[in-house]
Amino acid sequence: MPLQTSYHSSFGGFDFLGLRKSPAGAVEIVYDDGVKRRLVWRVQSQVRESLIDEALRRAVAQPRVLSAMYTELKRRSIAIEAVAV
Repeated sequence: MPLQTSYHSSFGGFDFLGLRKSPAGAVEIVYDDGVKRRLVWRVQSQVRESLIDEALRRAVAQPRVLSAMYTELKRRSIAIEAVAV
């Protein structure tokens, strides 16, 4: 898995989703709204990077990125755990 992949909202907002590896080697998803919220989740499921990539790409194509991200991950049975709020 690459060290870092990023996705930006196509709706003209500042919403950002990122996929990265933590120093411990865990896969993490980062959300930033460009103003005040930055959230980080650790991926708990053992899934292919392409499955997570597809979910995040579809999420940033929606007007409500964060809500769409939860929906897309749930649809693919990808479990996440919040690590930073």
